[in-house]
Amino acid sequence: MVSATTMRRGAAAAAVAALTLQAAAAHAALPVPDTARPSVATALPAPDLAGLGSVLRTARSQGAPGALARIDDHGTVHRTSFGLADRGTGRAIATTDRFRIGSVTKIMSAVVVLQLVDEGKVKLDDPVNHHLPELLPDDRITVRHVLSHRSGLYDYTNDLFAWTVPGFEAVRTKTFTLSRLVELSLERPRTTAPGGAYNYSNTNFVVAGLLIRKLTGHSLATEYRNRIIDPLGLSDTSYPHPRTTIPGRHTRGYLTPDAPATELVDATEQTVSWAQSAGAVVSSTRDLNTFLSALLAGRLTSTAGLAQMQRWVPAGTGQAYGLGLRRRDLSCGVSVYGHTGAVQGYYTYAFTSKDGGRSLTALATTSNNAPVMSTMLGTLESAFCGKGATVRRGSAPAQWHEDTTAGTQPGGTKPAATGTSPG
Repeated sequence: MVSATTMRRGAAAAAVAALTLQAAAAHAALPVPDTARPSVATALPAPDLAGLGSVLRTARSQGAPGALARIDDHGTVHRTSFGLADRGTGRAIATTDRFRIGSVTKIMSAVVVLQLVDEGKVKLDDPVNHHLPELLPDDRITVRHVLSHRSGLYDYTNDLFAWTVPGFEAVRTKTFTLSRLVELSLERPRTTAPGGAYNYSNTNFVVAGLLIRKLTGHSLATEYRNRIIDPLGLSDTSYPHPRTTIPGRHTRGYLTPDAPATELVDATEQTVSWAQSAGAVVSSTRDLNTFLSALLAGRLTSTAGLAQMQRWVPAGTGQAYGLGLRRRDLSCGVSVYGHTGAVQGYYTYAFTSKDGGRSLTALATTSNNAPVMSTMLGTLESAFCGKGATVRRGSAPAQWHEDTTAGTQPGGTKPAATGTSPG
């Protein structure tokens, strides 16, 4: 149930390598500079592998059946895992297991849209309704607003999962159309004027999914595969929606009920149709590290497109948001780039360095557990700041918002969408 390995990739390992109000509108539109980004030539501190293991063990003690992490660092791979992939069989979790990545999917959706921008099929400042006539109630909402969570579109999942387990069971096997999810959002008032303050909403990336399908004439699965998965050789990555199962060897995910001391709910099988282009991709630690490294190294978009993804707006203490991409500023002065993902049963942290040279993906196999999500932030400190880093463990932040749609704060009270997120 406990494993940790470090290896240097050589010829024998080459095949493995191949594999989130109007009053703040003016302020919100101003880019936030990268104040803590070392140059490509600046060496990061060595990862604190003992600290990383300690973070994962803490997550286990707080209720995650399993926890794991993989670091890819300029050819050196560090892997560590603790606990179970399956509580029923007792199988140990492994860093090669596949899992649901939740809102990390948003980066992939943003990459596809940026590639379409590169191809001249859409402009970031185009009104969404120019391409999807009458979809939205305001012609001022642009593609850029959607990708940066500044559209003001209400997050429909606040209502779907106001009560965690009943909400999940009501949609576990249900199939939604993307248009229906937008309709659910539009039943509620908007949260800001277009271009207002960052306000994390899954509705934005449902709209992005509709744009992808309209502009390409293809399914989301086809576009992810042709533009990201196949070119990068991501053999563990797929978009299985609306199938309920995870293909291949995978770890099971366990949802924490709202009521204290209640048995975990195995949430592995589900359509994730309530999320789709906002959170339904399946992947692995290796594939996510490969993807993020390629993105920040400039292999997936034009230089101009990557620069647009990194036009930051305020998104909470120590973080900013670009276009589908989150920046975290760590205690040691290093900034890292990626996303968190919370989907029923799984918490993911997936981030990389400025040049893509060092990437971390970490997973805890539970959700709706604020202490675990907060603890997992410590994986970034250990991976990128090394020994002596300030690692947060065991307490939830005062304001709670997950980088997804998949749970309430324990106790059944849905927090306000404050824009403050642990991811």
